[in-house]
Amino acid sequence: MASSKTTRGTAVEEADGGSGGGQSIEKSVEKSVEQSTAKTSAAKANAGNAQDLAGLEAGLDALDTVQIKRVSPVEVLVQKVLPPIVAVAVVLALWKVLVLAKVTDDYKLPDPGLVWDALRQLWLQGELFDIVWTSVSRGLFGFVIALAIGTPLGLIVARVKFIRAGLGPILSGLQSLPSVAWVPPAVIWLGLNDQMMYTVILLGAVPSIANGLVAGIDQVPPLFLRAGRTLGARGLVSARHILLPAALPGYVAGLKQGWAFSWRSLMAAEIIAKSPDLGLGLGQYLENQRNNSDMAGVLLGILMILVVGIAIELLIFAPIERRVLRSRGLLASAR
Repeated sequence: MASSKTTRGTAVEEADGGSGGGQSIEKSVEKSVEQSTAKTSAAKANAGNAQDLAGLEAGLDALDTVQIKRVSPVEVLVQKVLPPIVAVAVVLALWKVLVLAKVTDDYKLPDPGLVWDALRQLWLQGELFDIVWTSVSRGLFGFVIALAIGTPLGLIVARVKFIRAGLGPILSGLQSLPSVAWVPPAVIWLGLNDQMMYTVILLGAVPSIANGLVAGIDQVPPLFLRAGRTLGARGLVSARHILLPAALPGYVAGLKQGWAFSWRSLMAAEIIAKSPDLGLGLGQYLENQRNNSDMAGVLLGILMILVVGIAIELLIFAPIERRVLRSRGLLASAR
C-alpha cells in the first residue's frame, strides 16, 4: 500500500512538474512573440519616420527649386508686344479724335500726320541718327562715370557710420533736387562744353546710385557678414563676394533710377545750354522747334526723348533685373 501511495505521489509531482514546464514554455513563446511584435512595430515606425523625413526633404527641395517655365513666342507676343501696341494705337486714335473735334487751335495740337512728316524729313535729311546718337552717347558715357563714382561711394556710406551720418542726408537731399538747378552753376563753372553736360549728369545720377546701393546693403542679413568673417572674408573681399551680391536687387533698382536721373539731367542741360560746340542733341532739337513755334517738331522731340528712354530701359536694365530676380527664385517664368 505504501509503495502504491508513493507511486501515485510521484505521478502527481511529475504531472505538476509537467504542467509547470508547459506554462514556462507558453510564457517563453508569448515573450518571443511580444519581442518580435515590438521589433516589427519599431521597424515600421523607423520606416515611417524615414519616409516622413524623405518627404520633408523633398518638399524643402521643391520649395528651393526655381520652376522655370519657358514662354512660347505666342505668349510673348500676347503678353509683352501686343499691350504696348494697343496702348499706342489708343493714344493715336484719341489724339486724332481731338484734332478732328478741334478742341484747340491747330498750331497748338497738330495732326499726328504732321509729326510723322517731321520725323520723315529728319530721316531723309540724314539728321535723325546724329541727333539721337549725340544725346545717347552723352547719356551712356555720363552714366558709366556716375556708376564708377556712385558704387564705391555707396559702399563707404553704407559701412562707415561716421561718413553715413555726415553724407547720408546730403545724398538724399541731392537726389530730391531737380537736375535743372545744376545747369546754371555748371555753365558758370565750366562753360558751354561737354564737361558741363557730364557734370550735370553726375550730380543727378550719383546720389541715386549711391542711395540705391545703401538701401540694398541695409537689407543684407547680418548672418551673411558673420559667416563671411568666419571664412576670412573682410574688407574689399567681403564687399566683393558678400555685400554686393546680396544687395544686388536694391543696387539694380538704384541703377535704373540713376539712369532715369542721368537722362533727365542731360535733357535739361541740352535744353538750357546752347552752343555750336555742343552739337545738336534731342534736348537742343526740342528747344529749336520751340523757338520756331513748330508744335509738330516739339511733339516729335518729346516722343524721341521718350522712346530712347524706354528703349534703354527695356534693352539694358530690364534683362539685368530679370536675371537677378530669376537667380533668387523671384521670377518663375523665363522670358
